[in-house]
Amino acid sequence: MLHAGVIAVQGDVSEHARAIERAAAAHGQEATVHEIRHAGIVPDCDVLLMPGGESTTISRALQREGIAPEVKAHVAADKPVLATCAGLIVSARDAKDDRVETLGLVDVTVDRNAFGRQVDSFEAPIDVDGLDEPFPAVFIRAPLIDDVGDGVEVLAEWEDRPVAVRDGPVIGTSFHPELTDDVRLHRLAFFEETPAALSE
Repeated sequence: MLHAGVIAVQGDVSEHARAIERAAAAHGQEATVHEIRHAGIVPDCDVLLMPGGESTTISRALQREGIAPEVKAHVAADKPVLATCAGLIVSARDAKDDRVETLGLVDVTVDRNAFGRQVDSFEAPIDVDGLDEPFPAVFIRAPLIDDVGDGVEVLAEWEDRPVAVRDGPVIGTSFHPELTDDVRLHRLAFFEETPAALSE
């Protein structure tokens, strides 16, 4: 049984929950999804999902509810995280916005809403390292990854801009993989290179 936690203070919670359940099923596993709105749940989770939404709201709630240090401990224990859109902003080293208290899980800096306003949202097929076919990436007020640390692997680009990265056990995307029927990003994050602790 895989225990998957979805940060549920704001954002695409149910979509991520369904995606991780489908991804687990594709690997012959069953996933129990825990919605995380307060401290005390993260330590019992094998994997975490940080959804999109409004990054300032998410970051404040993580600090206020005492969830932030638990997420940092999760990553320090080499347990995987998939952070999408606003989740990537909160997980970054620097969001270049004092209103967002980032967690420093991914050694990148980001520009919030760099791809435009809500009306500028779009979908594009992108090549992702580790996936055989292009992924249908949905960009909604997406952040731009504009500086990548030396230890960070760029998994995908769109118009020469990084839009998916891996830093240790964390995969961060500018786009919303949970808004498609394609669960390959969730499989890549949690099953393709599963840490030894999860495969025992």
